[in-house]
Amino acid sequence: MAAQERTMPFIKNLASSDRKIRTTALASLQTFLSARQVASALAPLDVLKLWKGLFYALWMCDRAVPQQTLCAELAELVYILPRGAVVPWLRGFWSTMAREWTSIDVLRMEKFLLLVRRVLGASFRWMKGASGKGGKEGTGAWDAERVDDVLTLLKEWPFALELETQANQSPEEGEEHELDPLAPQNSIPVGMKLHVLDIWVDEAEKMGMLETEDEKAAKVLQRISNQVDLLEQGTISPAVRFRSKESLADDRLPGNKKLPEAGKAASGNADADMDGSEDGGSWDGFND
Repeated sequence: MAAQERTMPFIKNLASSDRKIRTTALASLQTFLSARQVASALAPLDVLKLWKGLFYALWMCDRAVPQQTLCAELAELVYILPRGAVVPWLRGFWSTMAREWTSIDVLRMEKFLLLVRRVLGASFRWMKGASGKGGKEGTGAWDAERVDDVLTLLKEWPFALELETQANQSPEEGEEHELDPLAPQNSIPVGMKLHVLDIWVDEAEKMGMLETEDEKAAKVLQRISNQVDLLEQGTISPAVRFRSKESLADDRLPGNKKLPEAGKAASGNADADMDGSEDGGSWDGFND
């Protein structure tokens, strides 16, 4: 433990009540993670320890603009990590949020909802080759391996079925089982699932997944939709089932789009029928 704190001395400062100390600690973390050899060697417990510090850094952050800035900065950490460290890092994020979700009070919940949105958006952007500070290169081709990694994380965490989570926790009889610190240890909070179901279409739209001309984007979107559909069919939570169905019915998704012109035409005909009359359409009230 002492050796770990010497290697990452900024961990405690990430949760400091002093804004300047937190800001300096975050800058130190960015430098630390950008060192390829260091970031690649992070153990699962190191990742969890870092995310716990980041969680409380946001916990202590006051006022809307600093909160929004910090959420964006935390989400963008994924872009400076070496390729092999990204999945453990994102897994550490979901593990931390699942563990701490029920302890977040109503006054602080909004900023953590924003953090989840920003990290989900950054994950989608990373699938399309985003890297470097700010993820400015996220406009290239879809990376098949990255897509597989992110969709696996979604299946393990916000879109996980309750029975699958329990199976991951229970070793087979007569078999020694060492728990993975970054694997789901308990059931995933329903509130976290509902929030991701609320926002995934928004973030997919920002990444151009709803554009029917992009065949690869359409395939990625279909795979996500399939996960949500499986969640709707297999969950034991009525709220999750309802919200899954609702998100799949989003008008922005291909196949759900209504025909506005047909609707307008029908509406126009109905108005004409109501307004038309033998006296030219005027009406002077009821006759006495």
